[in-house]
Amino acid sequence: MNKMKWIALGILLLTSSASAQQVGRVDVSTGYSFLRLGGSGGESQHGGTISIAGNVNNWFGIVGDFGAYHSAPLGASLNTYTFLFGPRVSLRAGKVTPFVQTLFGGAHMNASAYGISAGLTPFAMSAGGGVDLRLSQHIALRPQVDYIALRSSGQTLNAGRASMGLVFRFGEK
Repeated sequence: MNKMKWIALGILLLTSSASAQQVGRVDVSTGYSFLRLGGSGGESQHGGTISIAGNVNNWFGIVGDFGAYHSAPLGASLNTYTFLFGPRVSLRAGKVTPFVQTLFGGAHMNASAYGISAGLTPFAMSAGGGVDLRLSQHIALRPQVDYIALRSSGQTLNAGRASMGLVFRFGEK
């Protein structure tokens, strides 16, 4: 009988601590992004991202990340669109939630100048992370940094992305 009391007390304590760390079922984030295509001789693009994450549990989620970036080097118009999907691992620790993610998908790049245009849709892979800084129960500030590789015809274009945005959490578990 004494063992049953300890087991019941243990279960009660574990479930109460789990409910104190509730996580939204869905996180939607949006914000400004700076994309650097290539290294020192590359092209800087400005744009925005939106990501949607379905949280499976307190530490694991599945992410869809979409970005649009633009620049106008030497009078030409250069646009890059990314669409990436994959896992995210988070460490939820109070008001600060760091995370890492590895995403796979594609990108579409098009350039036009003087009535001539061309496009390319390479495979894309992203690895990076960030931190959610909780502002309220359902809103957080998210700085994030990612490496993005764009691969086409045996060539890889390396890119870096820095983003700053807001996260909106829906459907608490």
